[in-house]
Amino acid sequence: MGSFCGILALMCFDYHSPLFVEVFMHWDVVAVQVVADLSLRVRFADGTEGDVKFEASHLTGVFAALKAPLIFNKVFIDAGAVAWPGEIDLAPDAMYKAIKAQGCWVLD
Repeated sequence: MGSFCGILALMCFDYHSPLFVEVFMHWDVVAVQVVADLSLRVRFADGTEGDVKFEASHLTGVFAALKAPLIFNKVFIDAGAVAWPGEIDLAPDAMYKAIKAQGCWVLD
């Protein structure tokens, strides 16, 4: 019964209210732009802004495609996450936590 009530409460919640944004969406990315090679500037739903920087050592596996500036520059937002073509994305919650604490998230 408890989980049903929780689901029902979410269904009736005002998704545009500041409380919903603060509790459920604060780490959703709402803006992203390339600011330098392997560097992004992001803004979250709560207004927090910061930089994301990739070290070359992080560009392995699925991230190897981002070595190509043509691919890196195709960054976009998908469901509140920073993403690129090829189903490459970054965890917005980890990004938010690092940027909130240090103003920057360095992926090395």
